[in-house]
Amino acid sequence: MIYEFSAEVFIHTATGGWFLVKLPREDALSIRSICKQDEQGWGRLKVTAYIKSTSWKTSIWFDTKSQTYLLPIKAGIRKIESIEVNQIIDLKIIMDN
Repeated sequence: MIYEFSAEVFIHTATGGWFLVKLPREDALSIRSICKQDEQGWGRLKVTAYIKSTSWKTSIWFDTKSQTYLLPIKAGIRKIESIEVNQIIDLKIIMDN
């Protein structure tokens, strides 16, 4: 399954300040209905993420507060693609399960 969307980058308030994006709720509902049985600890699913010409293996996590999946954006990826907080970015994820 392939999902393409735009999302705003934000920093999580927990220690460590992860940079994240929220998947659109419609996509999250679709993913959860198909892949929930494949979720690992904390509602984690393996994906390949793409931003512009950069791709990497990572995971999305289901966040019960926002009722969607969160995708972390690593520092190395942010540097390569010049991504900052509050920036809206275009992404693609492919489910690896």
